[in-house]
Amino acid sequence: MALTSQTLADLRQDYSLRGLDLAELDKDPMVQFQHWLGEAHSHDLIEPNAMTLATVDAMGQPWTRTVLLKVCDARGFTFFTNYKGTKAAHIAAEPRAALTFWWSALERQVNITGRIVQTSREESEAYFASRPLPSQLGAWASPQSSTLETREALEHSFAEQKARFEGHQIPCPEHWGGFCLKPDSIEFWQGRRSRLHDRFRYDRSPGGWGITRLAP
Repeated sequence: MALTSQTLADLRQDYSLRGLDLAELDKDPMVQFQHWLGEAHSHDLIEPNAMTLATVDAMGQPWTRTVLLKVCDARGFTFFTNYKGTKAAHIAAEPRAALTFWWSALERQVNITGRIVQTSREESEAYFASRPLPSQLGAWASPQSSTLETREALEHSFAEQKARFEGHQIPCPEHWGGFCLKPDSIEFWQGRRSRLHDRFRYDRSPGGWGITRLAP
């Protein structure tokens, strides 16, 4: 059943789990993020590491898609993908990008901006080796973002790669690897009643990170 405009307007959640105070925030936003990510994981949320990645193409058109965070450390936020795909082409032309994490069960959101750089080949190969066998084969089988005539064509390519590497260690493709978004700003958003949400944004400066409370 299609939802009407009135039904959509009536979809409303008054957030009431908790608030967020400046005093409870870590001075380092990466430490604060890891704390929140750990809480999301402890609540058994489905793929709490899922994040919306926003990039811009050569015409200035924004694009979004969901990717999975695989490394979170002092450098920033790392995910892995096909270097020949659409998002990689966007990043090559314009490395500035944004990420959003949304944990509805915790009434929390994190918004991040920064610049994306490729990870080292050694890091990409090490992560690739840790992936399940079907995922390794998929990296070889899928010409990411290219036009497919049929689903069967993709499955046939997967079968070919499976036969090709049967009994052998699967190497990391040259066209596959990691990207790390190095943050310039990180905003922590906690839902509150009456849409009076708590928002704190960390901004990077030469002297370190500063924290600002924002109006909802």
